[in-house]
Amino acid sequence: MTVLITGSRGKVATTLIPLLREHGIAVRAASASPDKLTVPAGVERVVCDLDDPATFPAALAGVESVFLYANPHHIEAFLAAAKAAGVQHIAVLSSSSILEPGADTNAIAAMHSAVERGIERSGIEATFLRPGAFAGNALGWSWTAKSAGSVDLPYPEAQSSPIHEADIAEAAFAVLTRPELRGRAYHLTGPASLTAAQQVAMLAEATGRPLTVNPVSAEAWKASTAEFMPAAVADALLGYFASHEGHPDAVTQDVDELTGHPARTFASWAGENADAFRP
Repeated sequence: MTVLITGSRGKVATTLIPLLREHGIAVRAASASPDKLTVPAGVERVVCDLDDPATFPAALAGVESVFLYANPHHIEAFLAAAKAAGVQHIAVLSSSSILEPGADTNAIAAMHSAVERGIERSGIEATFLRPGAFAGNALGWSWTAKSAGSVDLPYPEAQSSPIHEADIAEAAFAVLTRPELRGRAYHLTGPASLTAAQQVAMLAEATGRPLTVNPVSAEAWKASTAEFMPAAVADALLGYFASHEGHPDAVTQDVDELTGHPARTFASWAGENADAFRP
């Protein structure tokens, strides 16, 4: 079996690729810039830019399974190329945002839903991995944590169940290598619902230095993200934060079911990444 991994520079893919190789599975690491990839020996690097359909046929040739980042822009062209290449299974890195109330007006949910619906129409067997907040999202706090010892939060009491990216990679490995797990949707979460302020406290403990929470308005937070985040995505996140302030997030056992071990804690992630929050 040859597995095509799209978005091979991402945190999930860089853990998934070695897992597959360690188990003797042929891996094709795809990226818009494959020359920038660092991959294990024996892993083929190919050009596959999800914004450029011309790159799809060559990347998919001879591939049986795909790990797909959810990019809706040319999903129909990608699926047509996948069918032509004889792809049998697609594991999609989707999002639990599509399970939230108001998903039909949420930009993040809409993007992932478009990919899921497209694959369902294609007839290719699919498995939808729907993680919630990545633990690594906390890296967005690192600059002010290092420079000012504080973290700006528009909704400090908003709760999420952050999931370690390694757990997502191991869940993807399971569905790519065990056919009996395919054809389902999995809601992947961390082991506990935590407020944003609690996550900051765990980072402070991991770094051994105080970190304070600086409550800011939604407008100020959106303005601070404008250089790197589309306004529609910022609005979707603010809507999520507001709806989850003071309300526990869902916690599932799907990571345990797929990987055979409990989901890693946010405290564990914080310990592994503490240097990113130190001056």
